[in-house]
Amino acid sequence: STGDGVEKNLSKVAEWYRKAADQSHAIAQCNLGVAISKGEGMAIDLVAAARWFRKAAEQGYAQAQVNLGISFEYGRGVEMNLPEAVEWYRRAAEQGQADGQFYWGSATIWAAGWKRT
Repeated sequence: STGDGVEKNLSKVAEWYRKAADQSHAIAQCNLGVAISKGEGMAIDLVAAARWFRKAAEQGYAQAQVNLGISFEYGRGVEMNLPEAVEWYRRAAEQGQADGQFYWGSATIWAAGWKRT
Protein backbone atom coordinates (compact mmCIF):
# COMPACT_ATOMS: atom_id res chain seq x y z
CA SER A 1 0.00 0.00 0.00
CA THR A 2 1.23 3.50 -0.69
CA GLY A 3 0.80 6.97 0.68
CA ASP A 4 0.09 9.96 -1.55
CA GLY A 5 3.06 9.80 -3.91
CA VAL A 6 5.30 7.94 -1.43
CA GLU A 7 5.47 4.46 0.00
CA LYS A 8 3.38 4.05 3.14
CA ASN A 9 5.71 3.86 6.14
CA LEU A 10 3.98 3.94 9.54
CA SER A 11 7.30 4.01 11.41
CA LYS A 12 8.21 7.25 9.61
CA VAL A 13 4.78 8.69 10.35
CA ALA A 14 5.24 7.93 14.05
CA GLU A 15 8.74 9.43 13.96
CA TRP A 16 7.46 12.73 12.54
CA TYR A 17 4.49 12.81 14.92
CA ARG A 18 6.92 12.34 17.82
CA LYS A 19 9.16 15.18 16.63
CA ALA A 20 6.21 17.56 16.55
CA ALA A 21 4.69 16.14 19.76
CA ASP A 22 7.96 16.70 21.61
CA GLN A 23 7.59 20.37 20.67
CA SER A 24 4.12 20.48 22.31
CA HIS A 25 2.12 20.34 19.07
CA ALA A 26 -1.28 19.23 20.39
CA ILE A 27 -2.57 17.62 17.20
CA ALA A 28 0.67 15.67 16.78
CA GLN A 29 0.48 14.58 20.43
CA CYS A 30 -3.04 13.28 19.89
CA ASN A 31 -2.13 11.58 16.61
CA LEU A 32 0.92 9.99 18.24
CA GLY A 33 -1.32 8.69 21.01
CA VAL A 34 -3.63 7.13 18.43
CA ALA A 35 -0.69 5.56 16.58
CA ILE A 36 0.72 4.13 19.83
CA SER A 37 -2.69 2.83 20.90
CA LYS A 38 -3.07 0.98 17.58
CA GLY A 39 0.54 -0.14 17.22
CA GLU A 40 0.98 1.80 13.99
CA GLY A 41 4.72 1.98 13.39
CA MET A 42 5.55 0.88 16.93
CA ALA A 43 4.49 -1.50 19.68
CA ILE A 44 1.11 -0.93 21.33
CA ASP A 45 1.55 0.95 24.62
CA LEU A 46 -1.75 2.14 26.10
CA VAL A 47 -0.05 3.88 29.03
CA ALA A 48 2.09 5.98 26.68
CA ALA A 49 -0.93 6.65 24.45
CA ALA A 50 -2.93 7.98 27.42
CA ARG A 51 0.01 10.22 28.41
CA TRP A 52 0.09 11.75 24.92
CA PHE A 53 -3.70 12.20 24.94
CA ARG A 54 -3.41 14.01 28.30
CA LYS A 55 -0.68 16.36 27.04
CA ALA A 56 -2.86 17.39 24.09
CA ALA A 57 -6.07 17.44 26.14
CA GLU A 58 -4.55 19.76 28.71
CA GLN A 59 -3.77 22.17 25.86
CA GLY A 60 -7.48 22.19 25.03
CA TYR A 61 -7.41 19.96 21.95
CA ALA A 62 -10.97 18.55 21.87
CA GLN A 63 -10.25 15.27 20.03
CA ALA A 64 -7.57 14.44 22.59
CA GLN A 65 -10.06 15.23 25.36
CA VAL A 66 -12.44 12.66 23.87
CA ASN A 67 -9.64 10.11 23.48
CA LEU A 68 -8.53 10.66 27.08
CA GLY A 69 -12.15 10.32 28.22
CA ILE A 70 -12.37 6.98 26.41
CA SER A 71 -9.12 5.91 28.07
CA PHE A 72 -10.60 6.66 31.50
CA GLU A 73 -13.98 5.14 30.70
CA TYR A 74 -12.52 1.80 29.65
CA GLY A 75 -9.31 1.76 31.70
CA ARG A 76 -7.08 1.88 28.62
CA GLY A 77 -3.62 2.87 29.86
CA VAL A 78 -5.03 4.52 32.99
CA GLU A 79 -7.09 3.29 35.91
CA MET A 80 -10.78 3.23 35.03
CA ASN A 81 -12.37 6.41 36.36
CA LEU A 82 -15.85 7.27 35.08
CA PRO A 83 -16.09 10.73 36.70
CA GLU A 84 -12.77 11.67 35.09
CA ALA A 85 -13.98 10.33 31.73
CA VAL A 86 -17.15 12.43 31.97
CA GLU A 87 -15.11 15.54 32.78
CA TRP A 88 -12.99 15.14 29.64
CA TYR A 89 -16.09 14.46 27.55
CA ARG A 90 -17.67 17.64 28.96
CA ARG A 91 -14.64 19.73 28.05
CA ALA A 92 -14.71 18.45 24.47
CA ALA A 93 -18.49 18.83 24.22
CA GLU A 94 -18.33 22.44 25.34
CA GLN A 95 -16.01 23.13 22.41
CA GLY A 96 -18.62 21.73 20.04
CA GLN A 97 -16.77 18.47 19.36
CA ALA A 98 -19.44 15.99 18.18
CA ASP A 99 -17.94 12.85 19.75
CA GLY A 100 -17.53 14.70 23.04
CA GLN A 101 -21.17 15.77 22.87
CA PHE A 102 -22.25 12.19 22.17
CA TYR A 103 -20.20 10.67 25.01
CA TRP A 104 -21.15 13.42 27.46
CA GLY A 105 -24.82 13.01 26.57
CA SER A 106 -24.56 9.25 26.95
CA ALA A 107 -22.89 9.65 30.35
CA THR A 108 -25.69 11.95 31.44
CA ILE A 109 -28.25 9.32 30.47
CA TRP A 110 -26.32 6.59 32.34
CA ALA A 111 -26.14 8.81 35.42
CA ALA A 112 -29.92 9.22 35.23
CA GLY A 113 -30.29 5.46 35.59
CA TRP A 114 -30.60 4.24 32.01
CA LYS A 115 -29.00 0.91 31.24
CA ARG A 116 -26.00 0.98 28.94
CA THR A 117 -26.50 -1.01 25.71
